[in-house]
Amino acid sequence: MAIKHMTKLFAAMVLAGVASHSFAADTIKIGIAGPKTGPVTQYGDMQFIGAKQAIKDINAKGGIDGKMLEAKEYDDACDPKQAVAVANKVVNDGVKFVVGHLCSSSTQPAADIYEDEGVIMITPAATSPEVTSRGYKYVFRTIGLDSAQGPAAGNYIADYVKPKVVAVIHDKQQYGEGIASAVKKTLEDKGVKVAVFEGINAGDKDFAAIIAKLKQANVDFVYYGGYHPELGLILRQAKEKGVNAKFMGPEGVGNDSISQIAQNASEGLLVTLPKSFDADPANKAITDAIKADGKDPSGPFVFPSYSAVEVIAGGIKAAKSEDPAKVAEAIHAGTFKTPTGDISYDAKGDLKDFKFVVYEWHFGKPKTEVSPQ
Repeated sequence: MAIKHMTKLFAAMVLAGVASHSFAADTIKIGIAGPKTGPVTQYGDMQFIGAKQAIKDINAKGGIDGKMLEAKEYDDACDPKQAVAVANKVVNDGVKFVVGHLCSSSTQPAADIYEDEGVIMITPAATSPEVTSRGYKYVFRTIGLDSAQGPAAGNYIADYVKPKVVAVIHDKQQYGEGIASAVKKTLEDKGVKVAVFEGINAGDKDFAAIIAKLKQANVDFVYYGGYHPELGLILRQAKEKGVNAKFMGPEGVGNDSISQIAQNASEGLLVTLPKSFDADPANKAITDAIKADGKDPSGPFVFPSYSAVEVIAGGIKAAKSEDPAKVAEAIHAGTFKTPTGDISYDAKGDLKDFKFVVYEWHFGKPKTEVSPQ
């Protein structure tokens, strides 16, 4: 009887194992890694909205060769240490494809782990060139680089704003300082002197010291490299102190929270952003579906996140395999039709063509494009 009982138990275990394996084989897990907590959760929301809508849409069309995509969400809080923990969890969970991470300072250490472990990562938001500069095989983006965004901003400042006295400040982090340095170099190459180049501390609330320097230098234009929580406060406090300067920042400041923080001091802020893909008539069905779900499709990282899932799906189809090595080869070799355009990659995993657009921010009204046509 004991033997018979053990035989039944063994059979049940085998069947359970087969069932479990069968279920796992019927889905393709897509990790979405970004900030669900912390000071830049608004950007994480954009990432999760776009990636999850893409997964939903692909599944509605039958998945990939009949296999459904399964979203696995991870919170890195845009913190490098937490991003490392998340990357290790992704590996332990057996996830082979990741949309993320978001902040460059979190993306880079996570990318090291994914490359070592053979996990494909496509970031829809990290713009630091260092993320892809190391010749990695499994690391890609669906957004442009600071080495392109910086010159786009610097050229616009020099050619169209033509300020008299410029300050460039940053938050001392990989993303913020990197893009600020790119803007500074572009300005100086065009003969525009940068009178003030300084860093502030991310998380600070009182910016009286840097504002005093701006006033003392009689600055009429300020470029800020970093994220919206600090710039929102700088804008508000600068206006209170009588600083009469035009401000500009990268896509890291371009969300409605900056208006909530700065109030009417946000009026006239210049921002470099990806094109408003939600306004493209070709993307109306996606935009309407996101709105119907009670979400906002207009954030700068929504459609790049959607496209990241599309590229992963396209890579799996082209490779006729879920083996990340084969999928990575297919992504490097292919061209993928996505809501953000036809995507193809250079040897580093960067987009061959991506343009940042200059917008002017308005308090209580939609932003307007001011890029030269």
